[in-house]
Amino acid sequence: MRLAILLLAAFTTICTLSSVQDKEEWEVLLDKDLSQWENYLSYKHKDNYNGKIPVDAAGKAIAPVGYNKDKGQVFSVINESGGPVLRVSGEIYGCLISKQSYKNYHLKLQVKWGKQKYEPRLQKLRDSGILYHSNGEAGAEYWRTWMLSQEFQIMEGHMGDFWCQASSVIDIRSFPSEGVMNRVADEGQPYGTFKSGSDYFCMRSGNFEKPDNDWNTLELICFEGQSLHIVNGHVVMVLKNSRYIKTGGEEVPMISGKIQLQSEAAEVFFRDVRIKQLATLPAAYQKYFL
Repeated sequence: MRLAILLLAAFTTICTLSSVQDKEEWEVLLDKDLSQWENYLSYKHKDNYNGKIPVDAAGKAIAPVGYNKDKGQVFSVINESGGPVLRVSGEIYGCLISKQSYKNYHLKLQVKWGKQKYEPRLQKLRDSGILYHSNGEAGAEYWRTWMLSQEFQIMEGHMGDFWCQASSVIDIRSFPSEGVMNRVADEGQPYGTFKSGSDYFCMRSGNFEKPDNDWNTLELICFEGQSLHIVNGHVVMVLKNSRYIKTGGEEVPMISGKIQLQSEAAEVFFRDVRIKQLATLPAAYQKYFL
């Protein structure tokens, strides 16, 4: 009996230490002061936007709001009993940008929708996203808002989709496109290449968004140019060979960079944003890349 008690005590101690160690591995990225982020705001885009720099009534180019000039609190923190919650109003296109660059990591956060929507998405689905391997200056892509990056889409009914941002390129396990149809992710399919001027958008393999606007847990695994989009525990996309196209056409690996959280004409909330560095790709995920 005494031996059994000792073994039980030892087991409990090991489990407790393991739990503590696991918590210590995670770096919390969200606090009340947004101390680990800067922000960038571009424009209040209108319907029928054409990808060009917006102009005023006189035809003069309008300058973007710029870096760290969020006077209207597009990005704000609500202090709740369970911890800080980031509110993104969506009123102006923009992003939070991590001050630190990351390579080989596991990012985890929770997200849910607010009620507000703005032009040009008043009649469209609510939209946001996680942009990873972000490099260069903001405003590099079509909406003149975000950095060169890869996108983990956050959209109603489309959590886990992929978009190329600017000249990014990546390969995704997916069914081929046909006519006006987009490619659809599937872990059993061969890799297809995504880049501007070709297939640049891929739908997630399935819809695992929580009903009734409950909190959704999103995870992003990045390791040496490979990545996984995970929605509420389900792997919805397998990606590899992250890279970008330089001026002149050369493809260059893009396997590290900053993280952006988008403001894209819809109110959205984030909480429990944390990251863990990876020395190796976890065994549970290696099978997706065989």
